[in-house]
Amino acid sequence: MDEHAVAQVPMRTIGPVKLIGSVVDDEVMVPLATYELPLWPSTNRGAKLSRQCGGILTTIIDERMTRSILLQAPNAERCYEVRQAVKQRRAELQTAVARSSDFAELLDTHTQIVGDLLFLRLEFSTGDAAGHNMVTQAADEIMHWLLAEYTFLRYVSISGNYCTDKKATAVNGILGRGRYVVSELTISRAISLETLKTTPEKIIELNIKKNLLGTLLAGGIRSANAHFANILFAFYLALGQDVANIVEGSQGMVFAEMRGDDLYFSVTLPNIIVGTVGNGKEYPFVQKNLQLLGCTEPRAIGDNARRLAAIIAATVLCGEISLLAAQTNPGELMRAHIAFERKTTATETFTEIV
Repeated sequence: MDEHAVAQVPMRTIGPVKLIGSVVDDEVMVPLATYELPLWPSTNRGAKLSRQCGGILTTIIDERMTRSILLQAPNAERCYEVRQAVKQRRAELQTAVARSSDFAELLDTHTQIVGDLLFLRLEFSTGDAAGHNMVTQAADEIMHWLLAEYTFLRYVSISGNYCTDKKATAVNGILGRGRYVVSELTISRAISLETLKTTPEKIIELNIKKNLLGTLLAGGIRSANAHFANILFAFYLALGQDVANIVEGSQGMVFAEMRGDDLYFSVTLPNIIVGTVGNGKEYPFVQKNLQLLGCTEPRAIGDNARRLAAIIAATVLCGEISLLAAQTNPGELMRAHIAFERKTTATETFTEIV
Protein backbone atom coordinates (compact mmCIF):
# COMPACT_ATOMS: atom_id res chain seq x y z
CA MET A 1 0.00 0.00 0.00
CA ASP A 2 1.28 3.47 -0.90
CA GLU A 3 1.10 5.38 2.38
CA HIS A 4 1.67 8.66 0.53
CA ALA A 5 -1.27 8.25 -1.85
CA VAL A 6 -3.81 11.08 -1.81
CA ALA A 7 -7.43 11.05 -2.94
CA GLN A 8 -8.04 14.21 -4.92
CA VAL A 9 -11.44 15.93 -4.75
CA PRO A 10 -12.17 19.11 -6.76
CA MET A 11 -12.57 22.17 -4.51
CA ARG A 12 -13.90 25.63 -5.28
CA THR A 13 -15.16 28.59 -3.25
CA ILE A 14 -18.65 30.03 -3.52
CA GLY A 15 -20.05 33.27 -2.24
CA PRO A 16 -19.70 35.46 -0.50
CA VAL A 17 -22.41 34.22 1.84
CA LYS A 18 -23.79 37.01 3.98
CA LEU A 19 -24.48 36.09 7.62
CA ILE A 20 -26.01 38.24 10.32
CA GLY A 21 -26.52 37.68 14.04
CA SER A 22 -24.51 37.56 17.24
CA VAL A 23 -22.41 34.53 16.21
CA VAL A 24 -21.35 35.77 12.77
CA ASP A 25 -21.99 39.17 11.19
CA ASP A 26 -19.87 38.97 8.06
CA GLU A 27 -19.62 38.05 4.39
CA VAL A 28 -17.50 34.97 3.75
CA MET A 29 -16.27 32.99 0.77
CA VAL A 30 -17.00 29.31 1.44
CA PRO A 31 -14.80 26.42 0.18
CA LEU A 32 -16.63 23.28 -0.95
CA ALA A 33 -14.97 20.02 -2.08
CA THR A 34 -17.15 17.72 -4.16
CA TYR A 35 -17.42 15.56 -7.26
CA GLU A 36 -20.99 16.81 -7.78
CA LEU A 37 -20.05 19.81 -9.90
CA PRO A 38 -23.50 21.49 -10.09
CA LEU A 39 -23.34 21.91 -6.31
CA TRP A 40 -21.07 24.95 -6.69
CA PRO A 41 -23.24 27.08 -8.98
CA SER A 42 -26.42 25.99 -7.22
CA THR A 43 -25.13 26.87 -3.73
CA ASN A 44 -23.68 30.06 -5.17
CA ARG A 45 -27.18 31.06 -6.26
CA GLY A 46 -28.25 30.73 -2.62
CA ALA A 47 -25.24 32.84 -1.62
CA LYS A 48 -26.36 35.55 -4.03
CA LEU A 49 -29.80 35.37 -2.43
CA SER A 50 -28.25 35.86 1.03
CA ARG A 51 -26.76 39.17 -0.12
CA GLN A 52 -29.90 40.31 -1.91
CA CYS A 53 -32.06 39.67 1.16
CA GLY A 54 -29.88 41.32 3.80
CA GLY A 55 -28.21 38.25 5.25
CA ILE A 56 -28.94 34.85 6.77
CA LEU A 57 -29.67 35.08 10.50
CA THR A 58 -27.88 32.17 12.16
CA THR A 59 -28.29 31.20 15.81
CA ILE A 60 -26.50 28.59 17.94
CA ILE A 61 -29.17 26.99 20.12
CA ASP A 62 -27.06 24.48 22.03
CA GLU A 63 -23.70 22.68 21.94
CA ARG A 64 -22.47 19.42 23.45
CA MET A 65 -20.54 16.33 22.44
CA THR A 66 -21.37 12.85 23.70
CA ARG A 67 -20.01 9.43 24.44
CA SER A 68 -21.97 6.57 26.02
CA ILE A 69 -20.28 3.90 28.07
CA LEU A 70 -21.81 0.46 28.58
CA LEU A 71 -21.47 -1.38 31.87
CA GLN A 72 -23.06 -4.53 33.30
CA ALA A 73 -24.23 -5.17 36.85
CA PRO A 74 -25.51 -8.33 38.57
CA ASN A 75 -29.10 -7.15 38.05
CA ALA A 76 -31.26 -4.14 37.15
CA GLU A 77 -31.54 -3.08 40.80
CA ARG A 78 -27.78 -2.57 40.95
CA CYS A 79 -27.91 -0.65 37.65
CA TYR A 80 -30.50 1.64 39.20
CA GLU A 81 -28.25 2.15 42.22
CA VAL A 82 -25.43 3.39 39.99
CA ARG A 83 -27.82 5.53 38.00
CA GLN A 84 -28.91 7.36 41.15
CA ALA A 85 -25.33 7.73 42.32
CA VAL A 86 -24.28 9.30 39.03
CA LYS A 87 -26.88 12.02 39.56
CA GLN A 88 -25.73 12.70 43.12
CA ARG A 89 -21.95 12.59 42.55
CA ARG A 90 -21.58 14.94 39.59
CA ALA A 91 -18.73 16.87 41.17
CA GLU A 92 -16.68 13.68 41.53
CA LEU A 93 -17.38 12.78 37.92
CA GLN A 94 -16.11 16.18 36.79
CA THR A 95 -12.96 15.66 38.85
CA ALA A 96 -12.39 12.45 36.90
CA VAL A 97 -13.00 14.33 33.62
CA ALA A 98 -10.42 16.98 34.56
CA ARG A 99 -7.73 14.30 34.67
CA SER A 100 -8.18 13.75 30.94
CA SER A 101 -8.58 17.28 29.55
CA ASP A 102 -8.25 20.98 30.37
CA PHE A 103 -11.21 21.78 28.10
CA ALA A 104 -13.81 19.04 28.57
CA GLU A 105 -16.61 19.87 30.99
CA LEU A 106 -19.38 17.45 31.93
CA LEU A 107 -22.73 19.07 31.10
CA ASP A 108 -25.26 16.30 31.67
CA THR A 109 -25.83 12.56 31.94
CA HIS A 110 -28.61 10.27 30.71
CA THR A 111 -29.12 6.61 31.40
CA GLN A 112 -31.01 3.65 29.98
CA ILE A 113 -31.25 0.28 31.70
CA VAL A 114 -31.88 -2.88 29.67
CA GLY A 115 -31.93 -6.02 31.81
CA ASP A 116 -28.69 -5.82 33.80
CA LEU A 117 -27.03 -3.48 31.27
CA LEU A 118 -26.41 0.16 32.12
CA PHE A 119 -26.09 2.59 29.19
CA LEU A 120 -24.67 5.89 30.44
CA ARG A 121 -24.73 8.83 27.99
CA LEU A 122 -22.24 11.53 28.93
CA GLU A 123 -22.47 15.03 27.45
CA PHE A 124 -19.54 17.47 27.41
CA SER A 125 -18.52 20.88 26.20
CA THR A 126 -15.34 20.61 24.14
CA GLY A 127 -14.20 24.17 23.31
CA ASP A 128 -13.06 24.61 19.70
CA ALA A 129 -12.60 20.88 19.09
CA ALA A 130 -15.24 18.61 17.58
CA GLY A 131 -14.31 16.49 20.58
CA HIS A 132 -14.43 12.85 19.46
CA ASN A 133 -11.20 11.89 21.24
CA MET A 134 -11.71 14.38 24.07
CA VAL A 135 -15.05 12.91 25.13
CA THR A 136 -13.81 9.35 24.71
CA GLN A 137 -10.89 10.06 27.06
CA ALA A 138 -13.21 11.78 29.53
CA ALA A 139 -15.67 8.90 29.37
CA ASP A 140 -12.81 6.47 29.92
CA GLU A 141 -11.85 8.29 33.14
CA ILE A 142 -15.46 8.26 34.35
CA MET A 143 -15.76 4.59 33.53
CA HIS A 144 -12.62 3.69 35.51
CA TRP A 145 -13.90 5.74 38.45
CA LEU A 146 -17.25 3.92 38.39
CA LEU A 147 -15.60 0.51 38.17
CA ALA A 148 -13.45 1.36 41.19
CA GLU A 149 -16.32 2.80 43.25
CA TYR A 150 -18.88 0.13 42.35
CA THR A 151 -16.88 -3.08 42.12
CA PHE A 152 -19.90 -5.17 41.13
CA LEU A 153 -19.88 -3.41 37.74
CA ARG A 154 -18.27 -5.02 34.70
CA TYR A 155 -16.88 -3.26 31.63
CA VAL A 156 -18.68 -3.98 28.33
CA SER A 157 -17.72 -1.14 25.97
CA ILE A 158 -16.38 2.41 25.92
CA SER A 159 -19.13 3.14 23.38
CA GLY A 160 -22.59 1.63 23.82
CA ASN A 161 -24.23 3.25 20.72
CA TYR A 162 -26.41 5.46 22.94
CA CYS A 163 -24.08 8.36 22.00
CA THR A 164 -24.95 8.13 19.02
CA ASP A 165 -21.89 8.43 16.75
CA LYS A 166 -22.34 8.40 12.93
CA LYS A 167 -25.71 6.67 12.94
CA ALA A 168 -29.20 8.00 12.22
CA THR A 169 -31.09 7.97 15.52
CA ALA A 170 -33.74 9.94 17.37
CA VAL A 171 -31.70 10.48 20.53
CA ASN A 172 -29.25 12.96 19.00
CA GLY A 173 -32.00 15.28 17.86
CA ILE A 174 -33.81 15.02 21.18
CA LEU A 175 -30.85 15.33 23.57
CA GLY A 176 -28.31 16.99 21.25
CA ARG A 177 -24.93 15.98 19.81
CA GLY A 178 -22.68 18.64 18.38
CA ARG A 179 -23.94 22.15 17.75
CA TYR A 180 -27.63 22.87 17.29
CA VAL A 181 -27.89 25.61 14.66
CA VAL A 182 -30.79 27.42 12.99
CA SER A 183 -30.43 29.62 9.89
CA GLU A 184 -33.24 31.86 8.63
CA LEU A 185 -33.83 34.05 5.58
CA THR A 186 -36.77 36.15 4.41
CA ILE A 187 -37.08 36.44 0.62
CA SER A 188 -39.29 38.93 -1.17
CA ARG A 189 -41.54 37.75 -4.00
CA ALA A 190 -39.63 39.91 -6.48
CA ILE A 191 -36.25 38.42 -5.53
CA SER A 192 -37.70 34.90 -5.56
CA LEU A 193 -38.93 35.41 -9.11
CA GLU A 194 -35.71 37.09 -10.23
CA THR A 195 -33.09 34.83 -8.67
CA LEU A 196 -34.87 31.55 -7.93
CA LYS A 197 -37.11 31.61 -11.02
CA THR A 198 -40.09 30.47 -8.98
CA THR A 199 -42.72 31.72 -6.53
CA PRO A 200 -42.68 31.51 -2.72
CA GLU A 201 -45.88 29.45 -2.83
CA LYS A 202 -44.31 26.76 -5.03
CA ILE A 203 -41.34 26.41 -2.67
CA ILE A 204 -43.62 26.07 0.36
CA GLU A 205 -45.80 23.51 -1.43
CA LEU A 206 -42.77 21.45 -2.47
CA ASN A 207 -41.33 21.55 1.05
CA ILE A 208 -44.59 20.15 2.44
CA LYS A 209 -45.13 17.49 -0.20
CA LYS A 210 -41.50 16.42 -0.75
CA ASN A 211 -39.51 17.17 2.40
CA LEU A 212 -42.23 16.57 4.99
CA LEU A 213 -44.64 14.01 3.51
CA GLY A 214 -42.08 12.26 1.30
CA THR A 215 -39.69 11.78 4.21
CA LEU A 216 -42.55 10.59 6.44
CA LEU A 217 -43.48 7.95 3.87
CA ALA A 218 -39.84 6.89 3.61
CA GLY A 219 -39.58 6.44 7.38
CA GLY A 220 -37.03 9.20 7.91
CA ILE A 221 -35.73 9.75 11.44
CA ARG A 222 -36.00 13.37 12.65
CA SER A 223 -35.22 14.59 9.17
CA ALA A 224 -37.11 16.59 6.53
CA ASN A 225 -34.81 18.09 3.91
CA ALA A 226 -33.83 17.75 0.27
CA HIS A 227 -30.03 17.43 0.41
CA PHE A 228 -28.38 18.74 3.57
CA ALA A 229 -25.84 15.90 3.26
CA ASN A 230 -24.51 17.22 -0.06
CA ILE A 231 -23.49 20.57 1.41
CA LEU A 232 -22.23 19.07 4.67
CA PHE A 233 -20.03 16.57 2.83
CA ALA A 234 -18.48 19.25 0.61
CA PHE A 235 -17.92 21.58 3.55
CA TYR A 236 -16.57 18.92 5.92
CA LEU A 237 -14.12 17.64 3.33
CA ALA A 238 -12.80 21.14 2.60
CA LEU A 239 -12.43 21.99 6.30
CA GLY A 240 -10.77 18.83 7.64
CA GLN A 241 -13.80 17.52 9.50
CA ASP A 242 -14.78 13.90 10.17
CA VAL A 243 -16.92 13.43 7.07
CA ALA A 244 -18.81 10.42 8.51
CA ASN A 245 -20.54 12.83 10.90
CA ILE A 246 -22.78 13.90 8.03
CA VAL A 247 -24.89 10.85 8.99
CA GLU A 248 -26.29 12.56 12.07
CA GLY A 249 -25.49 16.05 10.77
CA SER A 250 -27.89 15.72 7.85
CA GLN A 251 -30.78 14.92 10.20
CA GLY A 252 -32.30 18.38 9.92
CA MET A 253 -35.50 20.13 8.95
CA VAL A 254 -36.70 22.81 6.55
CA PHE A 255 -39.51 25.10 7.65
CA ALA A 256 -41.04 27.56 5.19
CA GLU A 257 -44.14 29.75 5.22
CA MET A 258 -45.52 33.01 3.85
CA ARG A 259 -44.88 36.18 5.83
CA GLY A 260 -47.16 38.64 4.13
CA ASP A 261 -46.01 38.51 0.49
CA ASP A 262 -42.54 37.27 1.45
CA LEU A 263 -41.11 33.76 1.85
CA TYR A 264 -39.72 32.84 5.27
CA PHE A 265 -37.25 29.97 4.82
CA SER A 266 -35.23 28.24 7.54
CA VAL A 267 -33.00 25.22 8.06
CA THR A 268 -32.56 23.58 11.46
CA LEU A 269 -29.51 21.37 12.02
CA PRO A 270 -29.44 19.90 15.55
CA ASN A 271 -26.27 17.81 15.13
CA ILE A 272 -23.48 19.81 13.49
CA ILE A 273 -20.21 18.23 14.67
CA VAL A 274 -17.25 20.44 13.75
CA GLY A 275 -14.06 21.84 15.21
CA THR A 276 -11.32 24.29 14.30
CA VAL A 277 -8.57 22.43 16.16
CA GLY A 278 -7.62 18.77 16.41
CA ASN A 279 -7.17 15.88 14.02
CA GLY A 280 -7.48 16.74 10.33
CA LYS A 281 -6.78 20.44 10.79
CA GLU A 282 -3.02 20.16 10.29
CA TYR A 283 -3.15 20.03 6.49
CA PRO A 284 -2.11 23.27 4.75
CA PHE A 285 -5.27 23.45 2.60
CA VAL A 286 -7.44 23.06 5.71
CA GLN A 287 -5.60 25.83 7.54
CA LYS A 288 -5.95 28.05 4.48
CA ASN A 289 -9.69 27.39 4.34
CA LEU A 290 -10.15 27.97 8.07
CA GLN A 291 -8.36 31.29 7.69
CA LEU A 292 -10.57 32.15 4.71
CA LEU A 293 -13.62 31.69 6.94
CA GLY A 294 -12.09 33.72 9.76
CA CYS A 295 -12.00 30.70 12.06
CA THR A 296 -8.38 30.95 13.20
CA GLU A 297 -8.59 34.35 14.92
CA PRO A 298 -7.78 34.76 18.64
CA ARG A 299 -11.21 34.48 20.25
CA ALA A 300 -12.76 33.13 23.42
CA ILE A 301 -12.62 29.32 23.70
CA GLY A 302 -15.28 27.79 21.50
CA ASP A 303 -16.05 30.90 19.45
CA ASN A 304 -14.13 29.82 16.35
CA ALA A 305 -15.97 26.49 16.29
CA ARG A 306 -19.29 28.29 16.79
CA ARG A 307 -18.45 30.56 13.87
CA LEU A 308 -17.64 27.53 11.72
CA ALA A 309 -20.92 25.82 12.65
CA ALA A 310 -22.89 28.98 11.85
CA ILE A 311 -21.25 29.31 8.43
CA ILE A 312 -22.03 25.67 7.68
CA ALA A 313 -25.71 26.12 8.53
CA ALA A 314 -25.97 29.25 6.39
CA THR A 315 -24.31 27.44 3.49
CA VAL A 316 -26.73 24.53 3.89
CA LEU A 317 -29.58 27.02 3.58
CA CYS A 318 -28.05 28.39 0.38
CA GLY A 319 -27.88 24.94 -1.17
CA GLU A 320 -31.29 23.82 0.04
CA ILE A 321 -33.28 26.83 -1.18
CA SER A 322 -31.60 26.68 -4.57
CA LEU A 323 -32.31 22.97 -5.08
CA LEU A 324 -35.95 23.25 -3.97
CA ALA A 325 -36.46 26.20 -6.30
CA ALA A 326 -35.00 24.19 -9.19
CA GLN A 327 -37.26 21.24 -8.45
CA THR A 328 -40.40 23.39 -8.66
CA ASN A 329 -39.67 23.74 -12.39
CA PRO A 330 -40.05 20.52 -14.44
CA GLY A 331 -36.77 19.42 -16.02
CA GLU A 332 -34.59 22.17 -14.54
CA LEU A 333 -32.62 19.88 -12.22
CA MET A 334 -31.64 17.44 -14.97
CA ARG A 335 -30.84 20.20 -17.44
CA ALA A 336 -28.47 21.75 -14.92
CA HIS A 337 -26.69 18.45 -14.23
CA ILE A 338 -26.25 17.74 -17.93
CA ALA A 339 -25.06 21.28 -18.66
CA PHE A 340 -22.50 21.41 -15.85
CA GLU A 341 -21.27 17.82 -15.66
CA ARG A 342 -20.55 17.57 -19.39
CA LYS A 343 -18.10 20.46 -19.23
CA THR A 344 -14.47 19.47 -19.69
CA THR A 345 -13.16 20.90 -16.43
CA ALA A 346 -14.46 21.85 -13.01
CA THR A 347 -13.20 25.40 -13.55
CA GLU A 348 -15.18 25.78 -16.76
CA THR A 349 -18.25 24.42 -14.99
CA PHE A 350 -18.02 26.88 -12.14
CA THR A 351 -17.73 29.97 -14.33
CA GLU A 352 -21.34 29.58 -15.41
CA ILE A 353 -23.06 30.73 -12.22
CA VAL A 354 -26.73 31.62 -12.13
